[in-house]
Amino acid sequence: MRILVTNCNTTEAMTKEIEAGARAAASPGTEILARTPLWGPESAEGWLDSFLSAAAVLDLLNGMDEPFDALVMAGFGEHGREGARELLDVPVVDITEAAAHLACLLGRRYGVVTTLDRTCGLIEDSLHASGVAQNCVGVLGAGLGVLELNDERRTESALLTAGRRARDAGAEVLVLGCAGMTGLDRRISAMLDIPVIDGVAAAVRLAESLVALGLKTSRAGSYARPLPKPRLWPRQPRI
Repeated sequence: MRILVTNCNTTEAMTKEIEAGARAAASPGTEILARTPLWGPESAEGWLDSFLSAAAVLDLLNGMDEPFDALVMAGFGEHGREGARELLDVPVVDITEAAAHLACLLGRRYGVVTTLDRTCGLIEDSLHASGVAQNCVGVLGAGLGVLELNDERRTESALLTAGRRARDAGAEVLVLGCAGMTGLDRRISAMLDIPVIDGVAAAVRLAESLVALGLKTSRAGSYARPLPKPRLWPRQPRI
């Protein structure tokens, strides 16, 4: 089984971190292909970044010449998953949906801790679209930008502070709301004494399950194949 994992930004170092987390979660025999968009923002932190990154990831997917059995989109709250489901003939799993659905299996209420407050609205909209917003007590920013997550000690402290706020608000499960936080779930879980879900790991495991069950995106209605028409795709990075 081969799973493609796409970063939503152009920071190669983050793609490598996401790849490591995906491989750690994958079952024996599952191959992980991690890819970075050719163009777009270096980090996705707001509406403009999100729409740009969605177009860049779809451009990447449209130009893929390597076969894969499922796609994991590693952008928490970012746009693009619906377009990818129209475009591809394999299952598409978004880390936001994956983490939230698993959280609902582990507790009645969950909370999300993410990077900056400006991204909270994006995530809230994504949870509404996925049908799991009613179980969320809140999306809380940790006060760190995406590219600041490489400071492990500072990130851990910020996540603990935001996580305690979510727990005090009634969260029984915590979701890490950025692909750059992958690998911190068990440590934060032990400190807060509640389950903590890493979206990349959750999405990889769900993608494996869909492939193993022979399930694919429905073409009956919402995710029908795109209408045949000329479409111009950018093929080179732009400055």
